[in-house]
Amino acid sequence: MMTTARFEILLSSLQNILAENVVSIDEQLGEVTVIVHAEAISSVAKTLRDDPALDFDTLIDLCGVDYYFYGGETAADAKWEGRRFAAVYHLLSIKYNCRLRVKAFAEDDEFPVIDSVIDVWPVANWFEREAFDLFGIVFSGHPDLRRILTDYGFIGNPFRKDFPITGNVEMRYDTDQKRVIYQPVSIEPREVTPHVIREDRYGESL
Repeated sequence: MMTTARFEILLSSLQNILAENVVSIDEQLGEVTVIVHAEAISSVAKTLRDDPALDFDTLIDLCGVDYYFYGGETAADAKWEGRRFAAVYHLLSIKYNCRLRVKAFAEDDEFPVIDSVIDVWPVANWFEREAFDLFGIVFSGHPDLRRILTDYGFIGNPFRKDFPITGNVEMRYDTDQKRVIYQPVSIEPREVTPHVIREDRYGESL
């Protein structure tokens, strides 16, 4: 937990140094989240790392987020009106012993693209590949952007909220062809309701 003085300095530094690159700065439960314009993420990352007033030298994690029906159970009752996909960067300043969350929303919901930050924090390599694989976010400038968790022939992005739970294809070993084959998924979507067996006269007053 940051001290009150350091917290105030961080908020002031972010607003003054990042200036027009900032969309918003929010503080909840002692944690700071700054949303920046996606087209500025490369310069923002370098500033966050190199400016002596900030000195966020360590990228702890990078992940994707899909806000497709954020705030509701379906797309129809969603309360979110902003961009759909975001890359979220969790940073640590060892010098000042404080953390920061940075968000950048991709401008295009159909084909989300955000610049890579590998040249700033090399550890972002596999993190960006994971977000690309699971969310379909393309990190421009990444030297080796390919799937990292799913199969090379996998279709779709499993963490997108419109991706079917059962997937689109399944694979099995075919004894006739003597090889693994892919085919449309054969599992029918269903809602599993547990069968509860109660004792006779359950709930009656004794």
